Amino acid sequence: MIKDDNQSLTSNEEQNDTQNPPDADNLWQLDESALAAKYATDPENGLSTAEAAERLQHNGRNELETKRTSRFVQFIKQFNNSIIYILAAAAVLTFFMHHYSDSIVIGLVIIANAIIGYVQERQAGNALERIREMLISKNFVIRDGKKLEIDARELVVGDLVNLEAGDAVPADMRLISADNFNVQESVLTGETNPVEKQEEPMTETTLALADRKNMVYASTAVTSGSAVGIVTATAEDTEIGHIQQSVSDVKQTTTPLMRNLNSLGVGLSIAIVVAAVLLFLLGMVMDTYSLPTLLIAVITMVVGSMPEGLPASTSVVLAMGTRQMTKKNVIVKSLPAVETLGAVDIVNTDKTGTLTKNEMTVTKVVTPEHTFDVTGVGYDDNGGVNFDGHLKLNGNKVDWHQDNAMEWLVKIAGQTTDAELHFENNRWELTGEPTDGALTTLYRKMTGHGPEVEEVDSLPFDSAFRFSARLADLDGQRLLMVKGSPATVLRLTDQANQTAYWDDAMDDLTADGLRVVALAYQEVDDDVTTIDAQAIGGLHLAGLVGIIDPPREEAATAIAELRQAGVQVKMITGDHPDTAMAIANKLNLAANVKVITGPEIDAMDDQQLQAHIDDYNVFARATPNNKLRIVRAQQANNHVVSMTGDGVNDAPALKQADIGVAMGIKGTEVAKESADMVLADDDFADIVAAVREGRHVFDNIRKTIRFLLPTSFAEGLVVIISILMGHELPLYPTQLLWINMVSALTIQFAFIFEPPEAGIMARGPRNVKSGLLSKLDYFEIGYVSFLISGLGIFAYNYLTALGLPNVVGSTMSLNIIIFGKIFYLFNLRNDHPVISKYFFQNKMAFYIIGILILLQLGIIYLPFMQSVFHTTSINFWYGWGIPIICGIVVLIVTEVGKFIRFRWMGKDGVID
Repeated sequence: MIKDDNQSLTSNEEQNDTQNPPDADNLWQLDESALAAKYATDPENGLSTAEAAERLQHNGRNELETKRTSRFVQFIKQFNNSIIYILAAAAVLTFFMHHYSDSIVIGLVIIANAIIGYVQERQAGNALERIREMLISKNFVIRDGKKLEIDARELVVGDLVNLEAGDAVPADMRLISADNFNVQESVLTGETNPVEKQEEPMTETTLALADRKNMVYASTAVTSGSAVGIVTATAEDTEIGHIQQSVSDVKQTTTPLMRNLNSLGVGLSIAIVVAAVLLFLLGMVMDTYSLPTLLIAVITMVVGSMPEGLPASTSVVLAMGTRQMTKKNVIVKSLPAVETLGAVDIVNTDKTGTLTKNEMTVTKVVTPEHTFDVTGVGYDDNGGVNFDGHLKLNGNKVDWHQDNAMEWLVKIAGQTTDAELHFENNRWELTGEPTDGALTTLYRKMTGHGPEVEEVDSLPFDSAFRFSARLADLDGQRLLMVKGSPATVLRLTDQANQTAYWDDAMDDLTADGLRVVALAYQEVDDDVTTIDAQAIGGLHLAGLVGIIDPPREEAATAIAELRQAGVQVKMITGDHPDTAMAIANKLNLAANVKVITGPEIDAMDDQQLQAHIDDYNVFARATPNNKLRIVRAQQANNHVVSMTGDGVNDAPALKQADIGVAMGIKGTEVAKESADMVLADDDFADIVAAVREGRHVFDNIRKTIRFLLPTSFAEGLVVIISILMGHELPLYPTQLLWINMVSALTIQFAFIFEPPEAGIMARGPRNVKSGLLSKLDYFEIGYVSFLISGLGIFAYNYLTALGLPNVVGSTMSLNIIIFGKIFYLFNLRNDHPVISKYFFQNKMAFYIIGILILLQLGIIYLPFMQSVFHTTSINFWYGWGIPIICGIVVLIVTEVGKFIRFRWMGKDGVID
């Protein structure tokens, strides 16, 4: 019903009517009277001041609220995970054992992890705040029949808002009048071109957001014209409010690597504790040692077996990967994100500005006699034309001047454009409409300079007649020049007898996903000073131009490399399906490109979407909610998903994805703060480098784990075997602490400098469900542990049996463990035989080994070190000869294992 100025809502039902979710009742289908009745407003005079105040009191201000959590609480929450519990227990244990250095190192790792998690969570909160700020503006509203300027936060549902060029749309609205009205909706749809709006109802029952021509949405911007609209939703009920809620609702999950590490850490801790309890009980039954000695031995086994250096090593490898990515213009916001891209098997990417330049470009020109392919991408003036499919000869541009119509078309393009291009930040920036920018660039490519317009009169584009016109003096002639819709302009020309030719040309251009603009001209008398739209006719059609936001040249190469690496690339865009399909085919996105639209996705429930999601590789007319559902459906099918985007509309999906990647230059702050990774130069090809580095990082982490576990377990096995055999312990607790300490400071970090394996991008993404280690890895860890510990115990028993002091045997056993680690390092460094051209590839490994040997010289020969670590000065044979021989034995055995693994079982040694 229509309410008078003094009437107020009389029931909760009526009040709730004013806060329906946007478009819940297909608002685009309603006429003005139905809208006025639905929102209880007057389409002429608007709401009364009293009614607006009551609605504001009832429904709240038109602003987005963010729930703020105490920073202290956010920080404390970072300690609530299993890996932190395990590390904390290890820190406490080492503290009470007076191993203060270990305790301090582990404590620092815990704090560092908490700080990283806290910073990441604060960044997500900043993204919500950025969205909130997008609704702050001032607008003109009609109340009590008067035009008032008010703060957008005071708007209510049912308000009558007047919009002009340059305004920010303050709320979701249904237009009831529109005059040459265009709105830039890229913040929601991601598409560059302003959308022409209308006031008339639309008959369709299902429409994608980008196709709702009589609706406008909060946070979008008016580029031209004027309109009046009825507010249909405010604050959280707007489309931008839904995006904020989606960002807020998305729970950030742990990365695949961290899940794998957590699982491994829990498993190892349980296994070591169980082994310690069983060993203690068995020792009591065997009565080999006194109870205090047995307890110390068991604690020594636990300390020796715990790979305390694993979290620190992993963090350092990830940090090194982060540094490498920064050099390649990729900014990584959280350490685990480096590895995650190496595990992805789907890269979802926005089209505009990511796969394409986000710079509209004329790529084809059709004149009455010829078809020209225009070269060059974006607003750069490097480019020319190919003539009827013939390539340039000897690098020279085709002489397009031979086609008189082409000459006229280029002139018209320069004279009818209002766009200006200026060079900033090492790139061309546009001021004006993207279509005009394409025409300006065409003129500059053809002439080598910018257009100079001597305007007499102009007729702006109007949806009523679908063309614009300019009257100008050019080369001593007064010309009327027209550009606009091909169908409309063709009717105003002398080309009626060539309709079939132009229809075929338009079909060819639109089939390539091009936006088609017709350009025509007419000589007029010098006394003509104004343009009469109704009198225009008899124009000469210069030709048609096909405009598209062209694919980035480097994007096609990047997609080919990703496909070779087993990674699917899928396009998600708000653009028309035909345009999306054309771009996908140009980029060779997939062998068989299949498109689905946002409305078709909306018609599916979550189970149906999950069942069919893998059938499609292009998602057109996608809304922010569509993008979020797409990512979730892919994750439900056990894919590791990357999402690439630059707009506010991408934020929920960026946060939901296993790895969100935002554009650094054209990306919004909301997108960048929701993402895990930012491409500083907006180059999609950087994703290939990131995937390669991610796989490299994972390989080095896996090598580190394969190195740490058997060498740590070897220390524990020395204790276990000695207890079971009833022998004296070859190693003292302080010596085990020394091994762990010097390893943590030196040799385990050698892997961070290991270069990537050859063919790293030729293999598929890793299976994150299979964990970090294969069954053969566990077998290798077992036999290497027994090999190193067995050699140490055997050598100790051999020397003491010869009558040498226990301290000599213990010092030698200490060196055997160290050299076992050194030689095992050479086996694990890469997939090639140890004696090969790759031996010196990682020079840092030799420096690190040199430092380790210097430390060993110190512990053996410095008197104060001898007293602390129970060592003694020994001759070369006992101290170094036997340990080196034992190390060579470890290397030979593991090299044979590597040969068998790669020759008969494949790299991963899959035997299950």
